Amino acid sequence: MKRKEEVLQDVVIKFAGDSGDGMQLTGSQFTNNTALLGIDLATFPDFPAEIRAPQGTLPGVSGYQLRFSSDLVFTPGDECDVLVAMNAAALKTNLKNLKKGGTIIANTEGFDQKNLRLANYADGVNPLEDHSLDNYTVHKMDVTKMTREALKDITLGTKEKDRAKNMFVLGFLYWMYNRNMETTIQFLKSKFGKKPEILESNIKALQAGYYFGDTTETFTTTYRVEKAKMPPGVYRSIMGNQALAMGLIAASQKSGLPLFLGSYPITPASDILHELSQYKTFGVRTFQAEDEIAAITSAIGAAYGGSLGVTTTSGPGMALKAEAMGLAVMIEIPLLICDIQRGGPSTGLPTKTEQSDLLQAYYGRNGECPMPVIAASTPSDCFDAVYEAVRIAVQHMTPVVFLSDGYIANGAEPWKFPKTEDLPPITVKFKTDLAEGEEKFLPYLRDEKLVRPWAIPGTPGLEHRIGGLEKQNITGNVSYDPENHQLMVKIREEKVARIADHIPLQQLDSGAEKGDLLILGWGSTYGAIKSAAAELQHEGYKVSHAHLRYLRPFPANLGEIIRNFKHVVIPEINNGQLIKIIRDQFLVDAKGYNKIMGVPITKSELVLKLRELLGGHN
Repeated sequence: MKRKEEVLQDVVIKFAGDSGDGMQLTGSQFTNNTALLGIDLATFPDFPAEIRAPQGTLPGVSGYQLRFSSDLVFTPGDECDVLVAMNAAALKTNLKNLKKGGTIIANTEGFDQKNLRLANYADGVNPLEDHSLDNYTVHKMDVTKMTREALKDITLGTKEKDRAKNMFVLGFLYWMYNRNMETTIQFLKSKFGKKPEILESNIKALQAGYYFGDTTETFTTTYRVEKAKMPPGVYRSIMGNQALAMGLIAASQKSGLPLFLGSYPITPASDILHELSQYKTFGVRTFQAEDEIAAITSAIGAAYGGSLGVTTTSGPGMALKAEAMGLAVMIEIPLLICDIQRGGPSTGLPTKTEQSDLLQAYYGRNGECPMPVIAASTPSDCFDAVYEAVRIAVQHMTPVVFLSDGYIANGAEPWKFPKTEDLPPITVKFKTDLAEGEEKFLPYLRDEKLVRPWAIPGTPGLEHRIGGLEKQNITGNVSYDPENHQLMVKIREEKVARIADHIPLQQLDSGAEKGDLLILGWGSTYGAIKSAAAELQHEGYKVSHAHLRYLRPFPANLGEIIRNFKHVVIPEINNGQLIKIIRDQFLVDAKGYNKIMGVPITKSELVLKLRELLGGHN
């Protein structure tokens, strides 16, 4: 039969099912396929908190939202156009985020009496049968039955065959959006090449889903999204943790420092350890420690020995690392602490996103313990931001906190592959001998940036003490002198403050230099703020957007920018952390917009709030 093809500008798909249904793999494969076509995209994976949540229950729903467009996109979308629901719990959890008139692809096998009961539907209620979904286009497909039928000649057990049903759904969507299956077939060959029956079952299920769409008269339309107009270059789809790992490797190569990662696995930072462990050929050493304290202290030892010392963690691990972070501040060595934030406190929401640790990064250590703080704003920005964090650490001899979060870490977007020659240099200077007129090595004799020399242990004539006890100025001897302690506290604070002279001035992301409202953001709120600002500017509001990478110290001109606006709003995925610091340092009556639900701020909710603050008048 002849079908029509419809060209769409923007599509949002949500894949949702039980945590064992393979929705993350399905979403990531569709994402990679989309990226290869040159279509812009943004993703938002959503995991259950439990490793193996009870099947069929609401807490066990795993989701993957993908937005792809022929225009540039900055968020994974507020509402989805298509919801793939593998069971009743997936439908119930995600229906509120489906556009009216949107499409539901429902696996009918996941809506039997058992699944409906586990999803807390009332006895006798089935949303696929009771007309409650009449405002949507519903495609009911027995994915499980059709997958088993496609694999009837394979000797795998029923349970193993059912694991391929996500490939059936993926194949159907490839047909629906005019895609080629070859990229996923190659992926399956690389993943299951040594398991021929599993490989065959996945490929057959993928093809069966594609041909089901192609041969069934129910579906009369296919869809296509054109390439996005993006700057020329080589692109790949990349997640935040992958970009972070590559940024660390690039910084290691450009600085000439061997990279050492001391880490203890913790969601959502563990993937950085997994990723870096694959790059031993680049001189990368990864060490999975027995706990968070061993992880950071091993990185401190590596940094003391002349390596690029890095440790990765999330909020609870940051708390455990606090004393060792103080040690790194006291002995003034370069160290990078990567905090991939999640919902807290305590174990909190391990798989949900939150900008929860800014105040911890600023103040969460005993004593006066200043450290620079750098934050990434998107998955691909992790590469540039962590590269800059390394530069600051090694050129200013200080530990640095790098902030990402679960949304950035697990989200994906196209990344324009950088060229080595385009990366800024990271110059490292080790002290190798005594200077002329220097009779004895003075480990705390500083340069104009207040930076002390980096001397590798074992260098003849450069023996010196390290440790957590206060150091005497210049000599580095242990000192309990009150005046000396105050002097050293002030010097360490001033050293961090002077970094502002060696970072770029703050730029506006959009809008005029002066106006009614400045939206000031940091981290993963970037996409929502950028999109909201663009909509309000189009409506005629005098709104501007500035996004901070450098959180401590702030860029030297930030106060001047803030004073150019009548009002300042700071959206955050926390209860108001940056706003406290901005109010303290710049004495401005900033207003907050805070969301603490484990999910990102959406463009639409932010636009409503900003219109309200502006009084609805442009």
